Amino acid sequence: MPTLTVQNLPGGVVSVPAGATLLSALQAAGHDWMHACGAKGRCTTCRLEVVEGLELLTPPTDAELRYRAAGRLLPHERLTCQTRLAEGLVTGRVPEATKLPHVTYDEGRR
Repeated sequence: MPTLTVQNLPGGVVSVPAGATLLSALQAAGHDWMHACGAKGRCTTCRLEVVEGLELLTPPTDAELRYRAAGRLLPHERLTCQTRLAEGLVTGRVPEATKLPHVTYDEGRR
């Protein structure tokens, strides 16, 4: 099964079921993940910094392309509510700006 590893999230190795967004897989695995707009692609709070495997993710959606054009989403960032993983292993990190205050992140992991 495709796997997402979030380096700075304790227990951040998540199986991604076929057709599921990264956000839904993270939530199903019990992780609290920022998503202010309710997973509708209307903000950038659910973004993930992709460290490895960017090419394994679905192509950027129109929403992601709009945010990139506006400078609100970097080329190595994806919105977890819009992105799916068909196969392989993707590694990412929770960006500093979208960390939740009640979650303890593991900054030593790289």
